[in-house]
Amino acid sequence: VQLQASGGGLVQAGGSLRLSCAASGSIFRINTMGWYRQAPGKQRELVAGITSGGSTTYADSAKGRFTISRDYAKNTVDLQMNSLRPDDTAVYYCNLQPVIGSGYWGQGTLVTVSS
Repeated sequence: VQLQASGGGLVQAGGSLRLSCAASGSIFRINTMGWYRQAPGKQRELVAGITSGGSTTYADSAKGRFTISRDYAKNTVDLQMNSLRPDDTAVYYCNLQPVIGSGYWGQGTLVTVSS
């Protein structure tokens, strides 16, 4: 399985970005896709996830500002990020976690929010 992420960049505080991730390869149909982030000096943390059944979960910091969505036919997951803040600055990683076995990670895309 390969994950290709895109959509990071530099944005001013209050702005928006949309991250996209496309999964390819042998993908078990029951899985969770999500976005994690890692800021300098901090641990990687979950931002948002969405199951193959459509259930979503968000970090408290993302609730009300970020929206995760999936295209099941295309095996893609998007993260719409609004009202971005400087503390959202991080490398964002796409993740696919099958219900059985180890998960997969994308290469990471940098999001920088300037104040």
